Amino acid sequence: MQAIQALLQHPDIRFEPFSGSLTVDNPATGDTVAYVRTVSAEGVHQAIARAQTAQKRWASKTALERADILWQWYHAVCGHKETLARLMTMEQGKSLNESRGEIDYAASFIRWFAEQSRRSDGDVLTPLKHTQRMLVVKQAIGVTAAITPWNFPSAMITRKAAPALAAGCAMLVKPASKTPLSAYALAILAYGAGVPQDAFAVVCGHAGHIADAFAENPVVRKISFTGSTEVGREIFRNSAQHIKKLSLELGGNAPFIVFDDADLDKAAEGLIASKFRNSGQTCVCTNRVYVQAGIYQEFAQKVAEKAGSLKLGNGLETGVQQGPLIDRKALSKVEEHIADALAKGAVCLSGGKRSSLGGTFFEPTVLTEANDDMAIAREETFGPVAPLFRFDTEAEVIARANHTEFGLAAYLFTRDTARQWRVGEALEYGMVGINTGLISNEAAPFGGIKASGLGREGSRYGIEEYLEMKYLCIDIA
Repeated sequence: MQAIQALLQHPDIRFEPFSGSLTVDNPATGDTVAYVRTVSAEGVHQAIARAQTAQKRWASKTALERADILWQWYHAVCGHKETLARLMTMEQGKSLNESRGEIDYAASFIRWFAEQSRRSDGDVLTPLKHTQRMLVVKQAIGVTAAITPWNFPSAMITRKAAPALAAGCAMLVKPASKTPLSAYALAILAYGAGVPQDAFAVVCGHAGHIADAFAENPVVRKISFTGSTEVGREIFRNSAQHIKKLSLELGGNAPFIVFDDADLDKAAEGLIASKFRNSGQTCVCTNRVYVQAGIYQEFAQKVAEKAGSLKLGNGLETGVQQGPLIDRKALSKVEEHIADALAKGAVCLSGGKRSSLGGTFFEPTVLTEANDDMAIAREETFGPVAPLFRFDTEAEVIARANHTEFGLAAYLFTRDTARQWRVGEALEYGMVGINTGLISNEAAPFGGIKASGLGREGSRYGIEEYLEMKYLCIDIA
C-alpha cells in the first residue's frame, strides 16, 4: 500500500474522507482504498479552457519531440508495472495476473503511438494545372475527451490518450467512478515523462454532467467513449449540435461458433479465455456459444470441466484466476439471465450460483440446451456464464449469429480453411477471431459495426481518429 500511496501523489486523491469526494472500494473485500475529488460541470469547462491553451503549445512540438515524451511515459509505466497492477486489482477486482497483463497491454499502446506519431504523413497530389500544386496535410483535431469504463481502467485510457497526444491533441479523461485510481496513476507518470498537466487532465464526478459538458462545449472537437450502447446513443445526440468527431465502442453480443471439424481442446481453451477473462466482464467476451450437433455433448463436458477448475478469490491472493463481479447490480443481472434460461429449458452443467466466498463472487457457469428465446441470447450478460446453443448447418449458424443489433466481436473454430474465410467474411462483426479466443492487441484496429459503435482504436488507423485532413492548393504562377 505504501508504494501505491507514493505513486498517487495527486491533489485530487486522499486516503481519508473529505468534502466533495467519491469513495473507491475494493470489490473483493469491501474495504475503502482511497477518496477522489469530484469536479462540477463548471470545473470541467474550466479544464477544457486550460486544455485549449495547452494544446496549442503541445501541437507546436515536432512529432519527434512528442514521440520522445511518449517513450518516457511508456518506460515509466513498465517500471511501475507491479504497483499499477496491484492498484488495479484493489479497485477493480480482477486477478493480479490479469492486471499485470493489462498493464502490459496499456503500455503497448503508448509505445505503438509513440512510433506512429512520426508516420502521420500527408500527400503531394498530381496537379491538374501547370500553375498549381496540390498538397494534403494532417493536423491535430484539437482538444479531445475520453470517457472510459471500469473493466479495463488502464488500457482503455492509453488506447485513447496515447494516439491523441501523439497527434498533438490535448485530452481530458473521465474515468469510471469505480476505478479512477488507475487513471490518476497513469496521468502522474505521464506528467513525469513531460506531458503537460493541462494537456492530459483527469476529471471525476457525475458521469452525465461531465459527458454533457464534453458534448456541449464547442472547444472539444472529438469524444471517444467506451461503454453501453444506450449511453453512446445519448453522447451521439448531444454532440450533434457541434458536429463533433466520435469514436464509440459500445455493447456486444459475441457469438462463438464451434464446427464439428474443430480441434475441441483448442476450442475449449479459446472459449475459457474469451468467456471467463475478467469474470466475463469484457465487451468482447463470448455471449453465445454455438456448437455443431455432432460434437455438442463432448464439447460441453470439456468446457464444464475447465470452467469448474477456475479458482475464485481476492485477486491479490496467489493462484486466483477469477475475481468478484464489479457490484451487486452486475450480480443480479447474471442471476436473472440464468433464472430465465433455466425456466425456458436450459440445464446447468456447472456453477450457476453465488460463490460461498460471499460478496459479489459468482461461480463460473456453463449452461446447455440454450435457445434463442432466452434473454441470454439477446442481451449482453457481462458475467461468467457460457450458454451453449446447438446448431446443424453453416448457413443456419451464420444467420443466428448475425441476428442481433450488435456487431463488435465474433469467434469461430474450424480446421477447414475455406470455411474460415467463408464464415469469417459472412459474420457481421468488426472483429473476428478464427481458432483463437484472444484478438486484442495494439497493432490491430479495435471496434465494431451496427449498434456496437463507430471508429477504430489501436493500429495505424487509431491515430487518424485524432487528425483532420487539410487540402492546400498553391498557385505558383
